[in-house]
Amino acid sequence: MRTTVRILVLVVSSVVGAEAGAQAPAATPAPVPCSSAEYRQFDFWLGDWNVQDAAGNPAGTNRITSIQGGCVLLESWSGAKGGSGTSFNMYFSADRKWRQTWVDNQGGRLDLSGGLQAGMMVLEGESPSQKDPAKLVKQRITWEKKGENVRQLWQASRDEGKTWQVLFDGLYVRAKAK
Repeated sequence: MRTTVRILVLVVSSVVGAEAGAQAPAATPAPVPCSSAEYRQFDFWLGDWNVQDAAGNPAGTNRITSIQGGCVLLESWSGAKGGSGTSFNMYFSADRKWRQTWVDNQGGRLDLSGGLQAGMMVLEGESPSQKDPAKLVKQRITWEKKGENVRQLWQASRDEGKTWQVLFDGLYVRAKAK
């Protein structure tokens, strides 16, 4: 009987040991958040920039950084005449749109959405008119890669998009590393 128990213990130990050493099926890794190509569409704007107006005059500096694990582009604007502002730019896969929320030191705010159109990032929205807050003004900002530079064109329409007025036409020139 002792021999039978001893053999049984050896068999059970071998089976348990074999199962413990067996590899469990590999789990499918969870996708890395914000890693699809759409999240990289606005990366051409990343960097430190010296910004010029359409006449070539200094307009300010801008630093665009990637934060929150590559899910958000943070804009930190410093105007040549003392203004400053910040924007958060994010791609949302649920509605397949880029969204920007801009705030500045003058109490201004813009909420824009859109995406790539013909290789340009185009974001649009509406905001209350400063002259008549009861009226909405359409806003459209376009960023276009121009070689190593980026052109930003900000326009507004007070007639629901029939005509557009240029508010800012700037060229972002990559700042030299110090």
